This record gives sequence, C-alpha cells and structure tokens, in this order.
Amino acid sequence: MRRRCGAAGSEGGVHGPGCAVGGALLVVGDVVTDVVARHRGPLSPGTDTASAIRTLPGGAGANVACWAAYRGCADVRLLGRVGTDGAEWHQRELRASGVRPHLVVDPAAATGTVICLVDACDAAERTFLTDSGASLRLDPADWAPSLLDGVARLHLSGYLFFSESSRALVAVALESARARGVPVSVDPASAGFLTRLGVDRFLGLIEGADVLLPNRDEAFLLTGLPDPADAAAKLSRLVPLVVAKQGADGALVARAGRVESRVPAVPATPHDTTGAGDAFTGAFLAALLAGAGVEEAAAEGCGAGALAVEKVGGRPPSPH
Repeated sequence: MRRRCGAAGSEGGVHGPGCAVGGALLVVGDVVTDVVARHRGPLSPGTDTASAIRTLPGGAGANVACWAAYRGCADVRLLGRVGTDGAEWHQRELRASGVRPHLVVDPAAATGTVICLVDACDAAERTFLTDSGASLRLDPADWAPSLLDGVARLHLSGYLFFSESSRALVAVALESARARGVPVSVDPASAGFLTRLGVDRFLGLIEGADVLLPNRDEAFLLTGLPDPADAAAKLSRLVPLVVAKQGADGALVARAGRVESRVPAVPATPHDTTGAGDAFTGAFLAALLAGAGVEEAAAEGCGAGALAVEKVGGRPPSPH
C-alpha cells in the first residue's frame, strides 16, 4: 500500500524576490537521484575514464521547487513519487531547501535514477542516462483538490507527460486548476522523450496551460522552425505566454505570435549545466509570484541559470 510522506514547514534562505502573501507555488513532477560523473574529454570504451562522481538529489520538478524556494518563495510545495529507497533522504533534502514535500512512496518501484555524464572539457555539456522508476508512476489517485489550497501558480514538469498514469494525473490537475482560476506553467523537459511521445500529442495535452518554458531544442522540435525567435513566436499562438530558454543567449519572451523581448544571459563559467533550465524556471516563477513583470522575471531566471552552471548538480547552493 502506498503512503504519502507528510509535508514540512518551510525553511531556508531568501535570495531574491519572495512570493506574495498567500501565493504559494505547487510543483508536480519528478524526484530522482542524480549520479553526476564529470569527465575530461571523450569516454574510453572498454576501459577506465577518470571522473569525479557525486550522488545528489535531483529531478526536474524537484529542482524547480528548490530554486523557487532559494529565490525567496516562502511557500513552495512539491507533489512527487519516490520508492521506499531514499524516500526519507529526498524528503529531508527538500525540507532543507525550503520545500514542503508531498511525496507518495511507491511500494513496487525504486526511486528514479539519472546518470549525468558531464564533459568538463566541452562547455560542461551533459548526457543523461535515465531510469525514471517511481517518478513517472504518479496517477490521479495521488491528486487531491486540497493540494491547490492557497496556491497561486501550478507548475507541471514535462516528464509527467511521458507515462500513461502521470498523463492522467496531468488532466486531473489541469481541470482542478482551471476550476480555481490557478494559472499553469509547463516545462517540456526532454527533447528525446518528446520525440517518442509525439509533438501533436504533447501540444494537445498541454491545452489550457498559461505559460510554456521550452529550451532551444524543445522549441525547435515542437515547431520545426530552426530560428529560435520564429519558434517562440509560433508557440505563443498556442500558449498565451512562451518564455524560451536559450542558454548562453538568454531568453525570448513571446506572446500572441510575436517575440516581445530578448532577455540577455548573465555571464558564467560553466562547470555542470545539469539543472540550469530548472533553475531558470524556479526563479522565473518565484519572481512572477512576487509581482515582477515577465521580462524582469525572465532576467531573474537568467541569473539563476548562470549560478546553476557554476556548480555541480541541479539544486541551488545549500542554505546551511
């Protein structure tokens, strides 16, 4: 029988715009264990490749929640699913980051694990080997309308769209949010998984979302347009607000079929790009909840992304 770990009170530092009073952020998404291996140069098949290896808490949904809390959002909640292995560790790490975890403990599947191969000699670009485990086994039974009590924004990790059960949860969550007038944001999460799911299917599933936060590759995949501005503009005809993350080129803000602004990146020396997009999303949402305009919020996102790439792992610096 599955069980849900209890929520915890928020703690942790304030490092940017905070949430407006009574304006909580609920993130629904993946919680996984990251094994980050930083190596220099090409892998050596059939023998050893020297690497620096760390085991860290991760998951796109969990990372977004932690970055939102780090950037000052005082009430961040996370609904996710983990295995019995590591459940207490993940709950403890989320609490330490200022996130109130609502973790469903799956008795039949292990916590998801992602091996992140980071080439330290190639702009810290990463390759993921993903075992989603329990993280994609969220289902409608894990949802309760009371999760939206006091919530001003709902964010859905794109990984939810890559399994049948979690897609069913997305439909229920979107319906609940619409009934309460809670705006919904979506991060597509993975160009590789999107390809397998199908572009038209994904776009149909996010109907009703208010904000879409793709990266450059995801925007290209979703539109077939190689120019980032054209892609962002096209997507904004389907979703009211599109904020397209461009890595070292900053971000594009598009509405109603046109790009309204280009937000510059913050200079950084990358060590590990894992979670940079999650950092952007978390800081962006925290800023919106604090009352910032979209362009200002995107600038906050760029700042968090720059901070993220200068450290190892997808979470913000420890508040302790």
